[in-house]
Amino acid sequence: GGATTNLDQQPTISLVCRDLPQYGHKQWQSYFGRTFDVYTKLWKFQQQHRQVLDSRYGLKRWQIGEVASKIGQLYYHYYLRTSETSYLNEAFSFYSAIRQRSYYYQVNKEDRPELVVKKLRYYARYIVVCLLLNKMDLVKVLVKELSEEIEDYTQRFNTEDQLEWNLVLQEVAAFVEADPVVVLNDNTSVVVTSNRLQEGNVPPLEQGMVVGQLVLADALIIGNCNNQVKFSELTIDMFRMLQALEREPVNLTQTPKQGTLEPNEKPAKRENPHKYLLYKPTFSQLFTFLSASFKELPANSVLLVYLSATGVFPTGHSDYEGPYDFGGVLTNTNRDVVNGETVQKRNQAQNEMHCLHPGDLFPFTRKPLFVIVDSSNSTAYKHFTNLFGQPLVCLLSPAVYPKSVQDQSQRGSLFTLFLYSPLLAFSSVCGLNSVQRGLWERAQEFLRKVYRDIGQMITRSRTIDQAFLQFFGDEFLRLLLIRFVFCSAALRLHKLFRESQSFPESYPELPKQDTVESSLLQKHILELATMLDVQSLFWDDPLEVY
Repeated sequence: GGATTNLDQQPTISLVCRDLPQYGHKQWQSYFGRTFDVYTKLWKFQQQHRQVLDSRYGLKRWQIGEVASKIGQLYYHYYLRTSETSYLNEAFSFYSAIRQRSYYYQVNKEDRPELVVKKLRYYARYIVVCLLLNKMDLVKVLVKELSEEIEDYTQRFNTEDQLEWNLVLQEVAAFVEADPVVVLNDNTSVVVTSNRLQEGNVPPLEQGMVVGQLVLADALIIGNCNNQVKFSELTIDMFRMLQALEREPVNLTQTPKQGTLEPNEKPAKRENPHKYLLYKPTFSQLFTFLSASFKELPANSVLLVYLSATGVFPTGHSDYEGPYDFGGVLTNTNRDVVNGETVQKRNQAQNEMHCLHPGDLFPFTRKPLFVIVDSSNSTAYKHFTNLFGQPLVCLLSPAVYPKSVQDQSQRGSLFTLFLYSPLLAFSSVCGLNSVQRGLWERAQEFLRKVYRDIGQMITRSRTIDQAFLQFFGDEFLRLLLIRFVFCSAALRLHKLFRESQSFPESYPELPKQDTVESSLLQKHILELATMLDVQSLFWDDPLEVY
């Protein structure tokens, strides 16, 4: 009976792993190591003794599937905690083996709803991993299969969770369709584009250029927008920013290397900054993660805080305008009823409790800090003060969008879209729904040249704040800064964007003439517009703009 007890024990171990605190790199590492050991033994055991387990103990195929699914889930959680995309590939290989070998096929013949739910959960997890690996064609197939499974499940068992499962389907469908522009092959099939960092996509540093040696080590990605498309604790903005902070994974083999579960082998060099994904955190959760991240930040490293959240505005003006008087962005109450509007109707005299104020970040500026705020009250973070002389930059989204652009907000913010894929954002703001592949590739090639020029504008400017240059040595931050300048310049020339509140801003301010209002950059943007045949949407004489 040794085998069966082994099989019965396995869920408890992975539950322990799931419930361990996610912050702090050290606390959970040993638990994961031990769990992987147990699963490796279990996986090898069932391989070596399959005949005996089948004949004497009646081992079912779905039980093997369940072990494989748990291993896939372990890898996925390991990816979430380490940000190493190779573990995402491992999760994918286990999940895809389950489907190829039809491990769950017999489940529907058993009269046990809880087994079918395991199968449905497996599908939902597999879809998340495919989304993160941009395997969109496969996602569509899996969604179709999942919807048939859900229909079968709800018809056979009179269950209470029917609405929940249908909601899962709606969420995936909305998530898959969130990209405002699609790239098409000649036969009108959709081309899947990836926006992770790829070799050759980052303008190299010029010879002899003095920039900081800082490295982006940690990132907090926070999503708390009230009405944004989401799937499995990821809003579309979080999903995009997460990819902007990862390198393109090298594709591993598609089939699981049976029994090789060695997450203890560290990749030679850290590929990606470590990320914490916080979906609708309360203030105390957010502060706990910030503190843990700050505490463990290695020397010469940068902490990035990305806030995509509903704005919270101050109610009255006080005589003294300090870092808590401009409002900020929403954090969650433990009650789920928060809606940006109701927040302001409470006691007028006090500052909003469920709000991350600029002042809340001040203590963390003792180390290099890079902040991105995508919110209707992003301007609150203009009133930042660098108290400790460490490198500090805040990139702030437009506070107001023209009506026609606002309609898209449910599918993700335009500002984050620019930081994730400038060409996607540029095409979207020009009202394009699709672009032919050949044209897309030509435009991407052209943008590479534009990025090189923007990089030189930043590094050669005589008046730019040193903080920008100190962050410029890191490839991820360099690309974000360049895309930010491109976004600012493009929106300034666009005829729909008239108000100054509709342009991104930064703290410290960039020297406009050298960067976002540079005549060379304006010429480039008009060339790109002409290439895409949307030049009528832009001012062709930059003097008209101001």
